[in-house]
Amino acid sequence: MLVRDWMTRNPVTVTPDTPVMDALKILKEGGFRRLPVMDGHGRLVGITTRKDLKDAMPSKATTLSVWELNYLLSKLTVDEMMARPVITAAEGEYMEDAALRMQEHHVGGLPVLNDAGQLSGIITTMDILRAFTGILGMREGGQRLTLDMPDVPGSLEKATHAILPSNIISVATFGGENGRRRFVMRVSGEGVRDVRDRVRAAGIDVLD
Repeated sequence: MLVRDWMTRNPVTVTPDTPVMDALKILKEGGFRRLPVMDGHGRLVGITTRKDLKDAMPSKATTLSVWELNYLLSKLTVDEMMARPVITAAEGEYMEDAALRMQEHHVGGLPVLNDAGQLSGIITTMDILRAFTGILGMREGGQRLTLDMPDVPGSLEKATHAILPSNIISVATFGGENGRRRFVMRVSGEGVRDVRDRVRAAGIDVLD
């Protein structure tokens, strides 16, 4: 699964001189949380989020008059609030690599660049969740099985033979500790009603 398959294409952008109030309005009307910032040459120079922009707003306890407040807000631009340099993803990289980078840098979204280095999309935690639920076949129905098996070659083959004639929609694994691994599968089709009995009869531990 590549970033290009799950990213939001052609994201809304702003420029460094966009007033903060205008950027907040764009975010509110669009229902999203972050805006890539582009310079006059079409280059990505920063990214700003709803939180960044709101943090720039004066405190409600300010002693400034309405006129002074409006004047200050009119002068405040995205350039003063945006994050730079920008952490990005590439269209052709794997989703898990982009997700790991987001986790490592504690960010909720990455602008995506194409092979020419131009902004072509944005990948967010919501896109990661869509990919995750898609991988696990959540919208395809069927039954979910969690199998606890030895972490050795041939374990998955043994499980798939036991599941037949049911169809395997998705497979994910985790664990690997103490010589054991868990396989999370979603199965459907023929024989699905008795699939747990078949798997247990093959000597495999079914956790749910």
